[in-house]
Amino acid sequence: MQSTIYCKPSTAHNFRFPWKSSKNPACQTCKVSSKSPSLASSLRSKITYELEGGLNNDGIESSNPTKLPVVIRRYGKVSRYFWDGNRVLLLSVDGGGSSGGSFCFNLDKLVEASSLAVRNFFIPKQVSENYIGYVKWKFFHRVFSSALQVLATQAMFRAIGIGYSRSLTSAAALNWVLKDGLGRLSRCIYTASLASAFDTNLKRVRFSTSLLFTLSIGVELLTPIFPQYFLLLASLANIAKQMSLACYMATSPPIHRSFAIADNLAEVSAKSQIQSVCFDNFGLMLAAVLNLSLKNNQRLQAGLPFIIYPIFSAVDLFGIYQGLKYVHLQTLTKDRIEIIIDTWISFGYVPSPEEVSKDEEINFMWTKGKEPWRIRIGCLNPKGQLPKLSVMAMQSVGKEDYYFICTEIFDQGLTRVREQGILLCVREGARTVDFIMGLLQACYVRKALRSSTCKSMMKANDPSDLVIKEWFKLIDHSRQYVQQDFGPMNEQMVAQGWVIKNILLNTEEQTRYSYMDD
Repeated sequence: MQSTIYCKPSTAHNFRFPWKSSKNPACQTCKVSSKSPSLASSLRSKITYELEGGLNNDGIESSNPTKLPVVIRRYGKVSRYFWDGNRVLLLSVDGGGSSGGSFCFNLDKLVEASSLAVRNFFIPKQVSENYIGYVKWKFFHRVFSSALQVLATQAMFRAIGIGYSRSLTSAAALNWVLKDGLGRLSRCIYTASLASAFDTNLKRVRFSTSLLFTLSIGVELLTPIFPQYFLLLASLANIAKQMSLACYMATSPPIHRSFAIADNLAEVSAKSQIQSVCFDNFGLMLAAVLNLSLKNNQRLQAGLPFIIYPIFSAVDLFGIYQGLKYVHLQTLTKDRIEIIIDTWISFGYVPSPEEVSKDEEINFMWTKGKEPWRIRIGCLNPKGQLPKLSVMAMQSVGKEDYYFICTEIFDQGLTRVREQGILLCVREGARTVDFIMGLLQACYVRKALRSSTCKSMMKANDPSDLVIKEWFKLIDHSRQYVQQDFGPMNEQMVAQGWVIKNILLNTEEQTRYSYMDD
């Protein structure tokens, strides 16, 4: 047991510590008792926390206490420890306390304290600056989406009552169970088929499935009009909802991780659940108010969903679209590396995740990849090869090479227009550095092919020997640029906060080749 030290009162108020030797002359007046309470409990009885106290111009308790170099900031208040000669005091130093026992109502302080309490309830302690903007747009998305879901559920109940008014209740329950079963089965199939796309095209998949979810609500609203097709319409709507739910659950952790600057992913996820519950309740209240305001007009109440559906859906999707603008992912994908490299080649600097996030917005309109000389990672498709160029590119591969670059032909758009692109083939065992260097070289090649001097070099499906010679000359020059620029570019990527440990690739981009020296 730790012993407690009792000291005689002294005007100097010298502090003594239990690990100091009692043989010290300064401690001859100290008496050690092993039967007395522990040191921790003794100190606790000596320390008084006066959180409601404040400082006045005349000092504290008509004395001049000693300021201790410890300041506490919590709940929007600033307090400091003082020693008045007998005990440690914790007093407010931000002017928030009262003096002389008088009460003074301060509206500004009340508003500030209330806003701080609401912020601490909804917002994690340590998140990036763009998190507040994300939550604001999430509010609009969740409120109007929740209101639409309430109206859609009412419509489905109404459809069951109309279509099965003469049937048993178990028939309606069976249809409901079949609807949920088909939806969950489709959810499993969808998740398994698009597992890697959740990482490589996170924003595009998140927005597209949100659009699908909104359309599913519109299908559910049609069930009262076609009650005889309840099972078909409800099943289609539930399939779309389950697919959207699978995407939401798969993409939420990366989004939360982008905001968690202190590795507090669990806290960010927990706060997100609180936000969703509260915002959804606001949506329920909005739907309830709309129903109560029209309860005396059944005809208008039945047509209400079709009136507000376009408005609420537009606000819902716009909230999702705007909210994703505040999601700045630091992980690397092929598209993000291309944006980084193109900026580096054109302007000589590496963009931040926020800048790259703005350029990623074009993916919502599915225009990515429609520019000339698209770069693809994978293996050569025999149907889209340029025979001479392809075979010579493969023959030039050595033991020390972890990738090679060649051209290919692919069909572009619904009209199946044949276009030429650049193919990057990566070897097994390639590191992240090899991927970045390969894409950097491919971007240099693309820039040269888009220039006026090389624009007509590769137009022929079967290039001549002169064109092949110029191609390999271009490959050699681009490799020299890579060796010169990769180091500075890589350093700037680390400085900008990019996670360069791994690159997220889809299933096709994960295809590798093996080198056989025979």
